[in-house]
Amino acid sequence: MQKEVSAVVSGNLFDLKILGRLFEFVKPYKKIFYTQVSLTLLGAVLASIKPYLVKIAIDEKIANYDLIGLYQIVGVMVFVLVAQACMQYFDTYLAGKLGQTIIRDIRIKLFNHLLKFKLNFFDKTPIGRLVTRNISDIETLSNFTSDGLAGILGDFLQLIFIFGFMLYIDWRLTLICLCPLPILLFSTYVFKERIKDSFNEVRIAVSNLNTFVQEHITGMSIVQIFNSEKREYDKFKQINIDHRDSNLKSVNAYSIYFPVAEFIGSLGIVLLIWFGSKLVLGETSSFGTLVSFIMYISMFFRPIRMIADRFNTLQLSVVSSDRILKLLDDQTPIQTSGTKALPEIKGAVSFEHVHFSYIENQPVLKDITFEVKQGQSIAFVGSTGAGKSSIINLINRFYDIQDGSIKIDGTDIRDYNLNELRLQIGLVLQDVFLFSGSIRNNITLYNPDITDDKIWEAIRLVGAEKFIERLPNGLNYEVMERGSTLSAGQRQIISFIRVMVYNPKILILDEATSSIDSETEELIQQATEKIMKGRTSIIIAHRLSTIQHADVIFVLEKGEIKESGSHEELLTKEGLYSKLSSLQYAAAKE
Repeated sequence: MQKEVSAVVSGNLFDLKILGRLFEFVKPYKKIFYTQVSLTLLGAVLASIKPYLVKIAIDEKIANYDLIGLYQIVGVMVFVLVAQACMQYFDTYLAGKLGQTIIRDIRIKLFNHLLKFKLNFFDKTPIGRLVTRNISDIETLSNFTSDGLAGILGDFLQLIFIFGFMLYIDWRLTLICLCPLPILLFSTYVFKERIKDSFNEVRIAVSNLNTFVQEHITGMSIVQIFNSEKREYDKFKQINIDHRDSNLKSVNAYSIYFPVAEFIGSLGIVLLIWFGSKLVLGETSSFGTLVSFIMYISMFFRPIRMIADRFNTLQLSVVSSDRILKLLDDQTPIQTSGTKALPEIKGAVSFEHVHFSYIENQPVLKDITFEVKQGQSIAFVGSTGAGKSSIINLINRFYDIQDGSIKIDGTDIRDYNLNELRLQIGLVLQDVFLFSGSIRNNITLYNPDITDDKIWEAIRLVGAEKFIERLPNGLNYEVMERGSTLSAGQRQIISFIRVMVYNPKILILDEATSSIDSETEELIQQATEKIMKGRTSIIIAHRLSTIQHADVIFVLEKGEIKESGSHEELLTKEGLYSKLSSLQYAAAKE
């Protein structure tokens, strides 16, 4: 399993570059955002008014036995409480709506971005890591967009208004109350520095965990076949230990910070009571002022502690945002498509001095040159690793060549629109992938343009009517994940139907009959003969018996074409093809 290495992240609470990028997703919803900010501002004002109303009630109404005035103040307090509750409701609702909408947009954009990557990106990147980006990282970001940003803004506004009211009421008590503030700010800074690295470790640990689980659930049969359960269990246990330890670093920082913050806040109240009591007894301040300041100081230190409490969300969001944005910015493996419209092609294919490698300086194909005329059938044979599958990957532009050119109907395939190009190339692979869902959906892949009439036309062309009719519910038969409830031959038949509903002009068969039983192979051979008529066909096969009728057979060896010709011509040359034929004949006879 490939482990993810630590990414370099600033770890700053407000990484302006990342926040600026995130606000690009807010722009379409500016009205909601500004409404929420306004509600947050009003909520901070209303929260700051309550202690001041208590001061007025005590000093001006209760002290003067003014019951009517007291009732009026109580009425105002009730109104403020109701208004604050309503604003909190709308503020929370709009924050959640805005956050979830932004997350939806980011997730859709990220998935759409992944769809455009070339296959070599997925060759190098663990699936679990991509799952983490699209699910876990974005879910972490949702906490920030739904609550973290609005919460931080509200806390800062509340601090400003509380400080303003405190200065207005009594500047002396304000200074006394805020004496412990520098200590709290210093401890908050130390706390932030302690946890900022741990959150990056947490995300990496989550990514490694997802990657391991995804790979081993997918490959569970291999684990069990080779009795590797104990070894894989030990690996998984170690990954979980790493995950636990990375989380415990932040837990340890929290366990130290919050008792310290609580002590500092309480120290402010002690100083207030000690100094404020002297002022009240000396009649230079009022009892209502002292009570309001006790309320204010609790309210003042709470937002500071809450800001620190949000560090978890903010730091994780900074890390997750950085990883998501880096993936969105990664353009190197993006598929590029030409602008030339692709009319209905004739099907002539040519390779001209093509050189290709998956990894730099490790060539897979060397100076490959051949031509397939319209309606012609050709085949490629050779040992494993000779480069056969690479050729069909290049025709579909799953990968791009380093040198040479590949042309269809005389035009370089890089000049064609990629989507239109692939619609006219039908590819049947040896390893057929089926999604969870009905047979119909696995054939159409939810393309609304493919009707049942088209499906049955393709089924009849392949000769698979009996197979489909024998399935419970026919086209509505539910396929389990990866088609596990179907045989290899049945999956192969579905892949033939899936290709034929598009009526491609170029048909590519990659070991399409290498892992199926004789009866199904005979059915597929008959279907192949039907669907190859009038189409350019490119066949890759180990069994030479399946390609004897090809117009031209190319023999590949170590990425080079060593021989070419018809079946009979190659046998008379007594070269590589003749040796392969003799070996297979001897094996079959034995």
